[in-house]
Amino acid sequence: MHDFEFKVKHAMNFLDDGNKVKVVVMFKGREMAYQDQGKTLIQKFVEKTEEFAKVEGEIKMEGRNMSVILVPARAKVKKLK
Repeated sequence: MHDFEFKVKHAMNFLDDGNKVKVVVMFKGREMAYQDQGKTLIQKFVEKTEEFAKVEGEIKMEGRNMSVILVPARAKVKKLK
């Protein structure tokens, strides 16, 4: 659980800086049978970051990786000096 919260905090920092974040769940060996748990984990991640991010596309499976891209919810305005 700590690892999940750690990743969420780092993603929020990237989003706050105006960067995109790609969330990836990698499946190894027989883990491919539990793709529904991977999707649930990604959806939970999206819910935790919904205040800071919007989903750019749908959750997709690419080989043994399930991923989604998050973009900042609001554009950060840079101050000119």
